[in-house]
Amino acid sequence: MGTNQILDEIREINLSYLLLAQQMLREDRVAAMYRLGIDEDIADILVKLTNSQLLKMADSNILLCRFRFDDSLIAEILTSHKQDRALTQSHAAILMAGRPAEKIS
Repeated sequence: MGTNQILDEIREINLSYLLLAQQMLREDRVAAMYRLGIDEDIADILVKLTNSQLLKMADSNILLCRFRFDDSLIAEILTSHKQDRALTQSHAAILMAGRPAEKIS
């Protein structure tokens, strides 16, 4: 996979993520903020973006979404097939909810 193809994939992921985030925020703001791991300020920014602004943001060569876990425990819980799936997802959600929402610096 060449560099141009990777950049095209990043742009596509960014646009999909931004559109999904906007839709989620418009349908149920509180649940969306929880699922996306964002705070009020970021939610306000995302929901107000025009289509043109969405496209400009998506055109970045940096992924706008990121993994919400940075330790092996949550990764292991999410990939575990030994337990009840609903239970493991709930456990992971509880652990991730305890972490502060991301802020743009």
